[in-house]
Amino acid sequence: MNRTSDSLIKIGLALFLLLVVVVGGGLGSCAAYNSLRVWNAQVAGEAQLAQATQNRRIAVLEAQAALDSAKLKAKAEVERAKGLAAANRIVADSLGGPEGYLRYLYIQNLEESKGQIIYVPTEGGLPILEAGARPR
Repeated sequence: MNRTSDSLIKIGLALFLLLVVVVGGGLGSCAAYNSLRVWNAQVAGEAQLAQATQNRRIAVLEAQAALDSAKLKAKAEVERAKGLAAANRIVADSLGGPEGYLRYLYIQNLEESKGQIIYVPTEGGLPILEAGARPR
């Protein structure tokens, strides 16, 4: 009888240990799974923050490049206008002043407008309309 009760006690202890291992392992794996989920979410959040920071830096650099480009284009336009003004001044001075230069430009436009109707301004600033179309 002693042997049978020792066997039962050993079997009971083995079942109890098996139950403790199964329950403890299940609880331990749940805790490990939750820790892994928290760590994964933390790493994903840090990655998103790094991406957002990088995107903001890129946007700032692009805006700075656009500003620099606009400033340089404006400077180039100012220099072009200065060159054009100097060229106009040289031509106007060589033609006897601004009035002579305007007359020169008028003649140039007359040469380019072959076959077109041209309205010539008079002393009063009003054009003579259809002067050549008088009834005979």
